[in-house]
Amino acid sequence: RILDWPNDIASLADALKIDSFAVVGHSGGGPHTLACAYALPERVKAAAVIAGAGPVDAPGATEGMVPLNWFAFKFGQYLPWSVGYAITRQVFRVAAADPSKAIDRDKDTRPLVDNQIFDIPEIRELCIQSDMEAYRHGLLAFAWDIRLITRPWGFPLDEIKVPVHLWHGTMDNSTTVAMARYMAQKIPNGKLTICDGEGHMLLIPRWEEILKTLIEMSVAA
Repeated sequence: RILDWPNDIASLADALKIDSFAVVGHSGGGPHTLACAYALPERVKAAAVIAGAGPVDAPGATEGMVPLNWFAFKFGQYLPWSVGYAITRQVFRVAAADPSKAIDRDKDTRPLVDNQIFDIPEIRELCIQSDMEAYRHGLLAFAWDIRLITRPWGFPLDEIKVPVHLWHGTMDNSTTVAMARYMAQKIPNGKLTICDGEGHMLLIPRWEEILKTLIEMSVAA
């Protein structure tokens, strides 16, 4: 479950002897970040969600999404596990085998602003290495992540007590501004920054701003 993730984060923080901390998640990491904010309010001082996936029942959640993501959020919760896993293996086999090839293949489906970020050699290499690590043990866990994200998350957003700041680009077609607006409205201490003309990779140009904001939120808490 997504709500099992906070237990892992708490164990990691214990091992590192960190009593309180902020959490941040990008894309599919958004729901896991919010789960930490919900389940660990005594330890999480602030949370940030960047281009985060939202609940499947958010109004207009899938409008404007790339077809693959649209299908996953529209129908993922109804697919039996065996079918969802088979589809994931078929669709992501190229990415698992050669992340660089997958980045090039998906160029036509990304907004221009995201392609410009992928054209930065250091960022491209970072993304390739990240994908290689993500797929190193195969696609089973990746498919399960998709299953969890595209189904009800198991906790109510309106019971999150931690301050949450969301950033979302208007050109993002992997996740949507509608999702971000819905989450910001539901979370009592939620704040939304809409980034005009930016896409799913806005964490790269906004990273310093996001970290600074998290520090300020943590101190205020």
